[in-house]
Amino acid sequence: MALKRMDNVGIVVEDLGVTIDFFRELGLELEGRATIEGEWAGRVTGLGDQHVEIAMMRTPDGHSRLELSRFLTPPVVADHRNAPVNAMGYLRVMFTVDDIDDTLERLRTRGAQLVGELVRYKDVYRLCYIRGPEGLLIGLAQELS
Repeated sequence: MALKRMDNVGIVVEDLGVTIDFFRELGLELEGRATIEGEWAGRVTGLGDQHVEIAMMRTPDGHSRLELSRFLTPPVVADHRNAPVNAMGYLRVMFTVDDIDDTLERLRTRGAQLVGELVRYKDVYRLCYIRGPEGLLIGLAQELS
């Protein structure tokens, strides 16, 4: 059987509202919010009885999603938001945008900070990393076609 698609990327946050607003500003759409709780959910995650608020954000093309989660119980046990890009594990998500300068300006009003520099890779891309809400590492790319 073949792989059908990647469904979503999960990100755990403390402030769901601020994070939703940030990704809306980037251009994602809020698909829905829900509370997930109970023993059945804990069997999937291995966390036991859990209580989690989630928000599903969808890219404009409808092909990709971010699942933002705020754990009420059990409490969060690790935090790698300040890890550099070469740390082990899942650390960032990258989005392609039409106008990287405009996107940076809009996201700065929501607290985004440039990590290094906005650079040009040959005549193909302009690229940068930013820290978004709660220090989330996000890549931005603008195609130069």
